[in-house]
Amino acid sequence: MTLKEAQSKVDDWIKTVGVRYFSELTNTAILMEEVGEVARIMARTYGDQSFKKSDLAKDLPDEMADVLFVLLCLANQTGIDLTEALEKNLEKKTVRDADRHKNNPKLKAD
Repeated sequence: MTLKEAQSKVDDWIKTVGVRYFSELTNTAILMEEVGEVARIMARTYGDQSFKKSDLAKDLPDEMADVLFVLLCLANQTGIDLTEALEKNLEKKTVRDADRHKNNPKLKAD
């Protein structure tokens, strides 16, 4: 599925199942909540924190999909074509970081 298709599917879902979009501010708050859930799983899986019983049922792919869903909602609400935005962002990073990472001694292979 392309980003454009994902934006369209989310829009269709919102208009049929979800009734309407939450406000942009509410969706921004929900996005932060969802990112926090991803961070919690990452801290416990790859970091130093231990899992609580309530964390054990959390599913990283599902939580990442929740983040993407809300981001797609916000893009739809604000008229942003995420395909175009990502292409421009990658171009910006390519120009800006053309030599930056290659010259970073912290990134040299061992």
